Amino acid sequence: MTFFKDTTEVTFKALDHVFNVSSVFCELNLPFLSSPLTIKWYGVIIGFGLVLAVLFGGRKAYVWKIDIYKMLDILIYGALAGIIGARLYYVFTTWDYYSKNPGEIFAIWHGGLAIYGGLIAGLLAALAVCIVEKINIPNLLDLCGMSFLIGQGIGRWGNFANQEAFGIPTDLPWGMHSVKTEAYLLTQGYSATEASRFVHPTFLYESLWCLLGFVVLYIICQKARKFSGQLFLCYGVWYGAERAVVEGLRTDSLYIGDTGIRISQLLSIILVIVCGTLLVIFLIHFSRHPKPIEGVDYFKEVPVYRYKRKVQEAKKLVSKYNALAEKAEASGDDRTAGRWYGKARAQEAIVEKNQKLADEDDRKRAEKKLAKEAKKA
Repeated sequence: MTFFKDTTEVTFKALDHVFNVSSVFCELNLPFLSSPLTIKWYGVIIGFGLVLAVLFGGRKAYVWKIDIYKMLDILIYGALAGIIGARLYYVFTTWDYYSKNPGEIFAIWHGGLAIYGGLIAGLLAALAVCIVEKINIPNLLDLCGMSFLIGQGIGRWGNFANQEAFGIPTDLPWGMHSVKTEAYLLTQGYSATEASRFVHPTFLYESLWCLLGFVVLYIICQKARKFSGQLFLCYGVWYGAERAVVEGLRTDSLYIGDTGIRISQLLSIILVIVCGTLLVIFLIHFSRHPKPIEGVDYFKEVPVYRYKRKVQEAKKLVSKYNALAEKAEASGDDRTAGRWYGKARAQEAIVEKNQKLADEDDRKRAEKKLAKEAKKA
């Protein structure tokens, strides 16, 4: 067994240090294979990102009361469909090459996986499982949005190991250079002078953006989640905005035919527009008509909505007015104290009125839930 082969020296403009980056994790000599089995860092890193995404998703599925066995079905079918979709997307968009080399279509170890193809196919497979196994689809999409960002943020470092998916030459302090970036730029028609320059480490941009996006979405999940599907729409806006910008810097983009339109950039812009529009519409709707998030054990206390919200607000005012009244009494201002006590009594009436309405709401929801369970039985 041999470790860390195919090493490349990588430098960054602002750092006085040379990084020895290996693309091969190890090579195994197995008796039943004529040549060594090569395991690349790209696969190891993507696998690590997938494991962390699955662990996070599994934990959230437990908290949100999504059946863990159903989640395993989603993971298995989604992962298989994602790999197939990523490959088909890449093959379809580079058909000029694969039509002449059909034997290469299945050689995914030679590279050629497109993330949008993987996302689309993986989500379609996951949605099919949701329909069959009766899982709340918007909740699953929210869970996927956060998990995707973990996997993408870590998985992009596989591009660093391979020295691929980088950008055009740059003079910025974090510019990157290696013999592999230089060799690739020469094949793309760059002059020797241009090819020897530092390039944008676009893999790093996307990695940092995705990891930051996970933190942002997690905070939204904990503090400001208004409806099921909100986090997935946020994911679409967040990732799409970054990809639309960074894709314009890359040197390995896939284009629509002979046009200068980059496929991933166009899809990203569409994603931002669609998800952004839906996000605004639903946020306005649910801000005006709040309701608990179905099937998710997210609220730390009883869900606050409709009449219960009014009860809580009125109770706070009762406490506030009583405190002001007592303060006025202590200073001998009975007239002001009486005014504050009057306001407190008015708020107590609001509490009583809305508490009755809230109790009636609870009764109706309980009856509806029992009716649903009876219907299922």
